[in-house]
Amino acid sequence: MKKILLVEDNTDIRENVSEMLALAEFIVITAENGQTGLMLAISDRPDLILSDIRMPVSDGYEFFESLKKNEVTKNIPFVFMTSSVEEKDVLAALKNGADGYIRKPFDENDLFEVLSKYFNNITTGLNMVSQNN
Repeated sequence: MKKILLVEDNTDIRENVSEMLALAEFIVITAENGQTGLMLAISDRPDLILSDIRMPVSDGYEFFESLKKNEVTKNIPFVFMTSSVEEKDVLAALKNGADGYIRKPFDENDLFEVLSKYFNNITTGLNMVSQNN
């Protein structure tokens, strides 16, 4: 099973996305901010990281920068989740080396479309989530 680290300060979003991922048979690790996310990324070595940008303690940009400086985490695919409609925020994330982004709010189809770029069997997960809704 593939492991995803989900870093999101909003409890409702974190729980909803975590449930979608778990139903698709991913192992899901969650953190409320980038500082905790960094510790979990180092210790648990996820296959992919989904991270909000605007968070307390350590925001998504700081978190991403710390990951890229660490030998253990620098090659983990990283996807920003953003509610920003500002194109400059998305471009800044990609310019700094993020692998992708997804705009909030999103549904399971949007999420699994992004994840399909990193995982082969994502259509199975998408079907499972659809059947459970």
